[in-house]
Amino acid sequence: MIQTILILTANPKGTSQLRLDQEVRDIEEGLQRAKQRDQFVLKSMFAVRPRDIQRAMLDINPSIVHFSGHGTGDEGLVFEDETGSAKLVDGEALAGLFELFAEQVECVVLNGCYSEVQALAIAQHVNYVIGMKKAIGDKAAIEFAVGFYDALGAGRSVEFAHKLGCAAIRLAGIPEQLTPTLKKKPNIEIEEQPPVTNKPAPEELNDSDREILTELLIRSGRAEYSARKALCIKIGIEPNQLGFLRESTDADFALELISYLHTTDDKQAIGKICKQLEVVFKRGKYAVDLDSITSKLNLS
Repeated sequence: MIQTILILTANPKGTSQLRLDQEVRDIEEGLQRAKQRDQFVLKSMFAVRPRDIQRAMLDINPSIVHFSGHGTGDEGLVFEDETGSAKLVDGEALAGLFELFAEQVECVVLNGCYSEVQALAIAQHVNYVIGMKKAIGDKAAIEFAVGFYDALGAGRSVEFAHKLGCAAIRLAGIPEQLTPTLKKKPNIEIEEQPPVTNKPAPEELNDSDREILTELLIRSGRAEYSARKALCIKIGIEPNQLGFLRESTDADFALELISYLHTTDDKQAIGKICKQLEVVFKRGKYAVDLDSITSKLNLS
């Protein structure tokens, strides 16, 4: 089934200038080279006013709606009025609009600062909505959008696309990968139910677990510059894809690597790191810590 992506952009007078044209162009280029490019139609509108949204929803019938521009948190997203000045539209108003089109819209992406508030409101009616927890830089917003639509163009799910978009931010060396947040409609069916087994589900690693792994990577010498490429290869990561591979200190590299693997939910790679560290820390407190982390991953 062909899906129509509607991109709405607004950068009113008196607001900081954003590279909205580049974001649209980069998304379009990614979809043109995508494996399933014939399954997507891209429509974009610039300098969007509130009335333009409702007309576009009626005329274009999109299944994915993408907003790119400014957000102000509780006050709303920033569109334009008839004079090109800022016009705020709050989450309640947007939620009311998307409720009317809930049967056709599968996903909404709010690629603007502090848009988590509006995402929560819209997610009461739309299956998947992505918003930003805080301010997001122009480059990070573009990297997320490109990664997100590259994944959709490859036939992946919205949930996977969100993770890849976050990973793309991290790969670009920008520490904002935790800003995009995915909200789901209450009671939405999970896309891919795993088979029922007696094996307990993996647990999420907490901040303490990640701090331990970071510290042990540094202590083990695996984060030293000369050892980084070998470590990446052993855990199944292509070294040249990591924008932080050449971080100046061992501590920076270890922190970025663990953060990246956590963001991409790559438990297999984290498990392989644990195996590497177990060779060095065979006894004592660190061995106990590694055993605890490995049991949480539940990879055996």
